[in-house]
Amino acid sequence: MNQKIISILVLTITLTSCTNYGQLKIITDLPGSLKEISGLTTFNDSTVWIVEDNGNKDEIYQVDFKGEIIKSLEVKNGSNHDWEDLAKDQYDNLYIADLGNNSNHRKNLVIYKLPNPTNEPGSKIDAEKIELYYPDQKDFPPKKDKLLYDAEALFHYGNKLYIITKNRSNPFTGEAHIYSVPDTKGKYEATFIGSFTPCADWKICQITSMDISPKGDKIVALSYGKLFVFTDFTWDDFSKGNMQEIDLGARSQLESVCFLNENTLLISDEQSHGTGGNLYSYSLN
Repeated sequence: MNQKIISILVLTITLTSCTNYGQLKIITDLPGSLKEISGLTTFNDSTVWIVEDNGNKDEIYQVDFKGEIIKSLEVKNGSNHDWEDLAKDQYDNLYIADLGNNSNHRKNLVIYKLPNPTNEPGSKIDAEKIELYYPDQKDFPPKKDKLLYDAEALFHYGNKLYIITKNRSNPFTGEAHIYSVPDTKGKYEATFIGSFTPCADWKICQITSMDISPKGDKIVALSYGKLFVFTDFTWDDFSKGNMQEIDLGARSQLESVCFLNENTLLISDEQSHGTGGNLYSYSLN
C-alpha cells in the first residue's frame, strides 16, 4: 500500500472520529450484547443503569465504567413494548418510559415505577404501572403532518413525571410537546403543558432523552447531535425559560442522557454503522 493511500486512510479515520464523537469524552465501550441502548441513569456511583428499546428483553442492566454488566434484573409486570428512557426521583425510585410510539398508533402507553434496583438482591424486580394517554390525540395514527405522539424523553420533578415528545411529522417542524402525569400507580389523562421547537433540522433536532440536574435548576434535552440546556425557568412549563443550544459535534445515534453531578452529563449512543455503542461524559462548564 503506497504512502498516499495510507495518508488518505489516516485522514478519513481522523475525520470520522471527530464527526462521530465531537466534544464528547469516551468513558468506555458499552457491552456488545446491548446494541440498542435507549435510556440510562445513575445512582451517584461509578455505574449506570441501562435499558434497551423495542424487541429486546424485559430487563434492566447495571453497567460499570469499564463497560462490564455487573447486574441484570427482569422487570416483573413490565413488558418491553418500546422502552425509551429512564428517570429517577428523590427517593431513588426508577421509572421506565414505555412510550416509544414511532407510528403514533399506540393506546397502551405506560411508565413503569420500580424501587431502587441497586438494592434488589434477586434476579427480578417489581414494577407498578402508570398508564396514560394524550388528551389532544384523536386519531391513531394521525395524519403525517401531525405525528407528534412518539416520546423518548422523561424526567421527574416534585411529584410528577414530565414527558417530552419526539416529532415524526412530515413536513418536519421540530415541535416537541410537554406533558405531565402523577408519579403514582394509576390510569391518567396526561396534562398538556406546552410545546417548544428546539430546532428544525429533522436529522439532528428530534428529542431523544432528557434529565434534570440534582438541584433542579437545569434541564437538558438531547438530540442526534445537539444538547439544549434550560435555565431560569418556572414550573410547569420549563420551556419558557432560557434555552441554550450546544452543538456537540457528534453525529452518532445519541439516545440517552443523565446528570452524574451538577455539571457533568453521562451520554450514550446506539451501535450503528460501525460507530457508537459508547458511554461518554460531557461537562456543562
